[in-house]
Amino acid sequence: MQKLYIETSVVSYKVAQPSESITTMAHQIATISMWQKINKFDVFISDTVVAEAEKGNQKQANLRIEAIKKFKVLPIDNEVKELAEKLMDKFAVPKTCPEDALHIAVAAINEIDFIITWNFKHINNPFMKNKIRLIIEKLGFECPVICSPEEFLGDKNV
Repeated sequence: MQKLYIETSVVSYKVAQPSESITTMAHQIATISMWQKINKFDVFISDTVVAEAEKGNQKQANLRIEAIKKFKVLPIDNEVKELAEKLMDKFAVPKTCPEDALHIAVAAINEIDFIITWNFKHINNPFMKNKIRLIIEKLGFECPVICSPEEFLGDKNV
């Protein structure tokens, strides 16, 4: 069974109030569609996702925690922290965003097949993905496929 890592931005879109922004609304719809199909996969989150999900508006935080409670939680151990540091040291992830580096590192260390994220700024953009992949592979790990829920759905034949 293929393994998915659900990054916090996806959880936030899943439980957010419907948006009036067409782009955000499309992201919410894609997230809900993907969520309905993830039972075909082995789904993981990390301690970082849990910590991020607990932040902010308490009502929304409770919804995020409820949405992820059935997923397996991967710990952030020293090996993950070391890989995250290397990603930041090599400028694949900004040092100001250590959580983003941790998401990537925990997925790579645990041989996750896909990282699902709406984070186009620091994780899911072609420039960052290429740097991330090169560093992870140079260190002897396989880089997970990084994609949005919309990309993951593809032609919806997941």
